[in-house]
Amino acid sequence: MNSDSDLQIAGDILEVPHLLQPPREHPATVAEFAGLARSIAADRAQWAHLVRYDATTRWYHRLRTGPGYEVWLLSWVPGQGSGLHDHGRSSGVLTVLDGTLTERTERGTRALAAGAQRVFAPGYVHEVVNDTLEPAVSLHVYFPGLTEMPMHTAPTCEAPAEPRPVTA
Repeated sequence: MNSDSDLQIAGDILEVPHLLQPPREHPATVAEFAGLARSIAADRAQWAHLVRYDATTRWYHRLRTGPGYEVWLLSWVPGQGSGLHDHGRSSGVLTVLDGTLTERTERGTRALAAGAQRVFAPGYVHEVVNDTLEPAVSLHVYFPGLTEMPMHTAPTCEAPAEPRPVTA
């Protein structure tokens, strides 16, 4: 048999129980945290009834905790944003549940529609804003749990000032 892969599995992998890992009660890898966020997103009954909108401040609700992680539900009315920040020592998964959010980083700007997911490492600096005319809802998983959110100032894009000649 001709194949692009040197690895071929003969028979049913499920018949080899010692190769199977037992299911974990809580996520432990980046892929598992992203999967947790997708499974919560898919089950609207878990979160839709909790969502509130607040025109004066961003609304948030801690949806779940586990060993070393937290899951937060946030709502964003038009014009609300996070400010430029990072998440300290926490990594995270941002998943848009409803609406569209805009993420700004030093690399550029991207629109995140419902279903979009971003995974980020500690120290990742970004700003999230609802630039649309409709409310939005997002889910955030932080591991370890969020203990700080340092704010940043946007770098200036202005050209350096020309030196002025000294006059006597």
